[in-house]
Formats: sequence, structure tokens, C-alpha cells
Amino acid sequence: MRIEQIYTSCLAEAAYYVSSNGEAFVVDPMRDLDEILAFAKEDNAKIKYVFETHFHADFVSGHIDLAAKTGAEIVYGPTEMETGFDKIVAKDQQVFEVGNLKVKLIHTPGHTLESSCLLLIDENGNEKALFSGDTLFIGDVGRPDLAQKVIPDLTEEKLAKHLYHSLHHKIKALSDDLIVYPNHGKGSACGKNMRDKRWDSLGNQKKTNYALREGLTETQFVEEVLHGLMPPPGYFPQNVLINIKGYKSLDEVKNNANRALSVEAFEALSQEPDVLILDTWEAEEFKKAAVPNSIFIGIDSSFAGLKENNNLKISAYQEQKTLL
Repeated sequence: MRIEQIYTSCLAEAAYYVSSNGEAFVVDPMRDLDEILAFAKEDNAKIKYVFETHFHADFVSGHIDLAAKTGAEIVYGPTEMETGFDKIVAKDQQVFEVGNLKVKLIHTPGHTLESSCLLLIDENGNEKALFSGDTLFIGDVGRPDLAQKVIPDLTEEKLAKHLYHSLHHKIKALSDDLIVYPNHGKGSACGKNMRDKRWDSLGNQKKTNYALREGLTETQFVEEVLHGLMPPPGYFPQNVLINIKGYKSLDEVKNNANRALSVEAFEALSQEPDVLILDTWEAEEFKKAAVPNSIFIGIDSSFAGLKENNNLKISAYQEQKTLL
């Protein structure tokens, strides 16, 4: 068994690649798929499933491109949302087989209605890890006020109550030995109190995560989880719809972006009302001279999409323990 966490620092986003015996699955991929495809090539593995823990608000997922490139099936938890692509709508507790592994989808509504976690079961039938999406973070839980921006009849209070029951009746019932791999780390706008650690044991989270503490009532949970939430970025509702409806392939976007323009063609396009000019040079160069009406987003800024690969080759619980 091989587990890889691909961490994109500027979004504090973690995607996962897991392989076993010639097959693999991916959880919440970003659009840049080079590393994931390289892992599959190294393992001589076919990517069988792309699991989306929910409809993401903060980034455009790579689920559609990855499915197109590999033939993998896209899987969501229970949802009635119509999408612009084929998908499997899984049932709560449904089990998927990948190589010698099993993946049990656990429906955990609260961050969104379709939010789900993925329980990884090894070849010996032992429960090893929980890919917790935006349901459970390290030190925090997913904020329950985002889906209401897309589904007007929802309220943050209703979602918070769903989240309480998902965490306290489903997640807390799982083994303390599980390793929790969340979709985000510290710095993400999808939570408010995340820690620097990018994975942890569920047992430690039960002890240290404010939202999982013993004796916490539903009323207390709702009050605490909704307290202190900053307004979400304005692009979140539009981003959710992109992940639901679909998008142009990244290869097509790159090809269009790499099309060279003559000075005359550039000047003509720059006069169009729907054309946006981005300057990605260094900040000092932009200060010296800039294209009129251009917007500066430096290549070394938080928009640069820097990624960090955490190699988590795991074959036994004892190896997992050394990572904490």
C-alpha cells in the first residue's frame, strides 16, 4: 500500500493518491495532475476512482480532467445535485474495492450536504486511515456556512446541527488508531482554527479538538462552531458551480494561454471589455514599467500554486505511528 499526500501551500489544500496491487484511487485532486499521473506510472497502477469529498468552494478540482485522462470514475457522497459530468452517487457506508484495499464512504453532512469521509481498510481487514475532507481538520472542523450560499433554503444553523451528528455519532465512533488525513491545513478559509500538522491520529483529535470534546451538546457545538467565522471569499459560490457544472480541460486552457500575440493583436484585444490583463513578472519589474490597466499577480506570490509532496508510504500501523 502506498499513500501520497500532495500539498498545495498557497491554498493549504491536500490531495491524496493511494495505490495497491496495480490499482489506485485519488481524493480531492487539484487541476495540476502531473504528480498524480507520475505516481500511477511508477506503480504501474490504473486509477480506478476519483473520490470528491464534497463540491469544493475554494479551488477548482481536477476530478473531471483526471477522469478523462485515466478512465477513472468520479464518486460523490449522497447528493441530488445535477452535474455536468458522469458520476457515481454513493450510498452511506458503501464500500469500493481498489487493489487489495477497501474504501468505505461515510456520509458526514455538515460542511455541505454531500460531504463525506473515506475510511481506508487494508488487505487484512484493518481500518487504517480516514480521509476526512472538510468534515474534520486537525484542530478544527469544516465551517457550516458555505453551502447556504449555493443552496438558499439552507441555513448555517441547520448545517451545524448536521455536522454535530456527523462528528459525534459517526466519526467519534471510529477507532482511535485511525490516521486522519484532511483536505486542508492551517491557512485555509474553509475552517477557523486549524493546526500546522497535516495529519494526526483520531484518538489525539478526540482529546484536543474543541469540536470533539466529551459532553459537548448540540447547542454548545452550534454556538462554538459558528462563532468567529470571517466572511468567506467572494468567489466561493462561483467556484462551487464550476466544480458542479464542469470546465474546460487544463490542457486546453494552457494551449490558449500559450498562444503568442503580435503587438497589434494584443493592443486590439486589450480594448475588449471582457479581457483581463495579468502581469506575472517580479514586483520590482512591475513597479518600473507595466502594461496599462494590467493587474499584478507576481509569480512568487500566494497565487503561484507551490506544492509540497509528503511521501507517506505506509504498509502497517506502526509505520503510521512514526509519522505523527
